[in-house]
Amino acid sequence: MSAQGFGPVAGSAIFQGISGQKKIIMAANIRVAHVAKGIFRAAKDTDSAVFMELARSESDLKGGYTGMTPEVFSEKMTAAARETGCDTWALHADHISVKKGDAAEVEGTKELINAQVKAGYTSFAIDASHLFNFEGKNVREELAENIRVTTELAHFIRKQMNGREFGLEVEVGEIGRKDTGGLILTKPEEAVEFIKALNENDVFPQVIAIANGSSHGHAYDANGNVVEQLSIDIPQTKAIAQALRDNQLAVGIAQHGITGTPRDLINLHFPKGDIIKGNVGTFWQDVVYSTFKVFEPELYKNIQEWTLEKYRPLNPGKKDRQIFDGNCKMAIKEFYKEIYAVDEATEKAIESMAYAESLVFFRAFSSQGSASLVRRAIR
Repeated sequence: MSAQGFGPVAGSAIFQGISGQKKIIMAANIRVAHVAKGIFRAAKDTDSAVFMELARSESDLKGGYTGMTPEVFSEKMTAAARETGCDTWALHADHISVKKGDAAEVEGTKELINAQVKAGYTSFAIDASHLFNFEGKNVREELAENIRVTTELAHFIRKQMNGREFGLEVEVGEIGRKDTGGLILTKPEEAVEFIKALNENDVFPQVIAIANGSSHGHAYDANGNVVEQLSIDIPQTKAIAQALRDNQLAVGIAQHGITGTPRDLINLHFPKGDIIKGNVGTFWQDVVYSTFKVFEPELYKNIQEWTLEKYRPLNPGKKDRQIFDGNCKMAIKEFYKEIYAVDEATEKAIESMAYAESLVFFRAFSSQGSASLVRRAIR
């Protein structure tokens, strides 16, 4: 059990616990807190460690698009863990994104990190992958700004954590970035150079997010229909993991953008142990909205109408289904009071759906037994 009862454990303890194991730990982006109890119950029943996370866009000092500040998110997750008796989980700040890298943005980012530390977060993902210098003469020059900002923020987190252990994730390739040839993939030498530079700067992340063909949210066909996501480049992922190992860099890979990837493919073909953290976000939002369709039809209709009215003009030529899917997350804050006032039957249905789906994810990730390994590492 964690030192605080059912409070979060250090992300680093989870990564340490599964070191050398062919396991992936699920990181769930909880945009609507109703799914948390189902995920925690499944984690407890399968003896799986789990990360509960929100990105900067989802949860900032003003609540992001979920309406939850770091403090509110922490309170909701800790209450759900306590209620379900789940004791092996980390509270993770996903995608602490820095897009310009100027002094004002970095200072604003430190304010957010301060709030996350005060709220009890135990793991952090610094994402300065947008700061890529296409004019750089070599890999180190291309990554120089990412290295600089990641180093500064990592040192700041360590100072604010004041001796407490924490998980650290960094990002070398912007997830889903495209050029004329399609998705841009991280090269093994970029990942190696990035981690080497951070280590030289006394920054030692346990996990690195790479661009390997995934994208956030759903994948669509030419007609705007949701299709399976089959674009994750597994050979490239294995090559990056091997290059990190060959250079004695003890860093696992965080797989972002898993929603839509068939779970039988994850189970049979993902390089577990190379990939050690798997982010699942939009999937849980879909669980909530698909339940609302039946249990809260009026609320669902209001959310749908608001989303289409607001985002149709911004998405000319796109089908309503794709516009809604791509932007309904923005309605969560708008309908926050109504979403958190749904009746008990609705909450129970969402919890049950999240529980069943989590069992499938935990099996696909081979994460069963990971919680006991983490407890042992903590002891």
